[in-house]
Amino acid sequence: HQIIIPVYIPNFEDYFKDSFEILKLCLQSIFTTTHHKTFITIVNNGSCEPIKLYLNQLLSDNKIHEVIHTHNIGKLNAILKGLAGNSIELVTITDADVLFKNGWQQETLSIFTQIPKVGVVGIVPQFNMYKINCFNLLFDNLLNKKLRFITVKDAISLSKFYDSIGWDKNYNHDYLKYTLGLVWSNDVTVLVGCGHFVATYKKDIFKNIKTNFNYKMGGFSENYLDEKPLKNDYWRVTTQDNFAFHMGNCLEDWMLSINSDVIFKNEYTSASNFKIFSKISKTKFVIKNKILQKLLKNINIYRLFLKWKKLPVNSIKKY
Repeated sequence: HQIIIPVYIPNFEDYFKDSFEILKLCLQSIFTTTHHKTFITIVNNGSCEPIKLYLNQLLSDNKIHEVIHTHNIGKLNAILKGLAGNSIELVTITDADVLFKNGWQQETLSIFTQIPKVGVVGIVPQFNMYKINCFNLLFDNLLNKKLRFITVKDAISLSKFYDSIGWDKNYNHDYLKYTLGLVWSNDVTVLVGCGHFVATYKKDIFKNIKTNFNYKMGGFSENYLDEKPLKNDYWRVTTQDNFAFHMGNCLEDWMLSINSDVIFKNEYTSASNFKIFSKISKTKFVIKNKILQKLLKNINIYRLFLKWKKLPVNSIKKY
């Protein structure tokens, strides 16, 4: 299991005034929640000299396994550098302001092992992720009773995520009650879709990737990693429990209290060989990912879908 963290802290002023402390919390949570066969790669994407020295010291102390220093080449290009040069079976790509909780690695592995078509696993539930890059999963399970709306398991943590990105509380609060899930078995339930600020991927997704993009932001920089799994018809899902917190750029007391609860390492569990899926045809890709998406943009069809998948009737019109 590889973890890649691109880091960009050019100074300690204004937006970046707390970034060093937040980075330390992020890394400490990784060190204390991962098993001994975890390979940690940090890509220094043009950070200032104190950050460079800190990362070099972590490498010298054997707390991380690889550090790659670059000038500011952009987040996606930094991630691509971290992906190169190994064939580790799973890779977690995370922002440097994520606080990991105990159990995230075992739960992620369990999902990959038990649901063969899963290619991406997020660990932070979010609103309406089933509407983004998930239409192949919806297509495959449209008639499957395992795909249905379920009760949100941790509404407080879900709400905290949107606080962390500066949302007001004027969103639809039914999103804190119900979410679209895939109840795969008595042991495994996942949420449909996942965000991109922290997620774990099957490494074969990146067997053939571009090595460089000619931009730092914009273009496909936000979408490339999200859409790549669809080429192999992989499903994107998230753990039902909240296994991480987004800290943002301001250090707050709750981050320190949560981090103090992270006290033990994960036990290593040997992974079974994950099922690998080949690239699908363009026709199949369009049918699964484009046509259903277009159909669900029709409000009447969308509401029928919500009803079919057991969203409570009093929530359908406003969901």
